[in-house]
Amino acid sequence: MSAAEPIIRSKQAVKEINGVSTQFVCTEFSNYIFVVLTQYGKIGTLISITPDSRSSDVSIPAFSTRVLLGKDEPLTHVCAKNLATFVSQEAGNRPVLLGLALKDSSIDSIKEMKEVLKTCKVW
Repeated sequence: MSAAEPIIRSKQAVKEINGVSTQFVCTEFSNYIFVVLTQYGKIGTLISITPDSRSSDVSIPAFSTRVLLGKDEPLTHVCAKNLATFVSQEAGNRPVLLGLALKDSSIDSIKEMKEVLKTCKVW
């Protein structure tokens, strides 16, 4: 058996975003993508982002977000959708499990995090 391809593919990155050290971990599983963005060194709030097949307009994909663990606040859903919908789309509309522990969830920071996420591509 060759050691060419690991069973689970994972990539990590660390970047300072708006003065705060931010860790990124992206892991591909067969049925979903697991993404962790943390500024606390913890997984934090766990959110499930799934493509919504009930959308009437196929050209505009809709996504459902559900907090599985942690604080269920409107801002959490907004951040999750902004950060993870492109991951799901690029991964062939697979669900995304997102761990979010952010000190800074400003629009500028979220945009910058999204760019870093693109470099952690495992899908």
